[in-house]
Amino acid sequence: MQSRHWLGAAVCALALDAHASCGAAFCLINTDWSAQGAWTDEGVRADLHYESIDLDQPRNGRDAISVGQIPRHHDEVETRNRNWVASFDWSMSPTWGVGVVLPYVDRYHLHIHNHHGELLPETWNFRGVGDVRVQAHHLAWQSEDAENPRSWGFNFGVKLPTGKHDVANGDGEIAERTLQPGTGTTDALLGVYWHGAAPLHALSWFSRAQVVLPMNARDDYKPSKTLQLDAGLRYGWGANTGLMLQANYIAKGRDSGAQAEPEDSGQRQLFLSPGISYNMTRDSQVYAFVQVPIYQSVNGVQLTADWSALAGVSFRF
Repeated sequence: MQSRHWLGAAVCALALDAHASCGAAFCLINTDWSAQGAWTDEGVRADLHYESIDLDQPRNGRDAISVGQIPRHHDEVETRNRNWVASFDWSMSPTWGVGVVLPYVDRYHLHIHNHHGELLPETWNFRGVGDVRVQAHHLAWQSEDAENPRSWGFNFGVKLPTGKHDVANGDGEIAERTLQPGTGTTDALLGVYWHGAAPLHALSWFSRAQVVLPMNARDDYKPSKTLQLDAGLRYGWGANTGLMLQANYIAKGRDSGAQAEPEDSGQRQLFLSPGISYNMTRDSQVYAFVQVPIYQSVNGVQLTADWSALAGVSFRF
């Protein structure tokens, strides 16, 4: 297999950010096909995956706590996320490509509103399009050694304010901004990636760093800067199966603005994500991951998950 073949698509950096204060979240797993070892030439790739994320463990710092153990104006109980994420990537040349990510949010949230000594349950249950991401990726360098291929490149783009940020429940209560399908802001996306492989040993690996930089505020809310780090390893087991393992790290600062909750925003989390993929044909594959936290530290009180799951299908044309 020529190095051009396995490096043609480069990395789209499709993982999405998470906001844990009220439990709005997307998986941080890198689902790009090249990260899974299925390298492609120029062309179009489409991916659709489903995420199940139940954030029902309140946390303070690194400690798991019970609901209401540290009193707040409202005590977070749980958020159930059932998200669909569609992505499309067009590699128009061996070195340049562009990708679009479209999330669809299906979210249920419950918290207890503390009102003059009364405990009032409040819920939200909504579905809708989230914030779309558009990114270009560039393969800056690749080795010519087919038995020991290496490459690195970078990506850049924007997160657009396509998701609603004023969703209310049946009582007319607008959900907190971190719970909303969108932030209402336009964010810059900047990243760099590195790939390597040992084809004779059926091994490949990648690493990626990306920052999310909000460029404006909207309706008295500005999300914080975010750093995401990923690293992964794939082992080809037989002709069509890949065994994968990723480490995914996120560091997020405190949100700002009158509609933000600075005391209860900001986090540092590290996840381990084992997965498996299967090539149904040369141009299609299915895959699944489980994501388990191995380190969690949050500011204030926030909801976290004990584990999450993701499954999807990819095609190239």
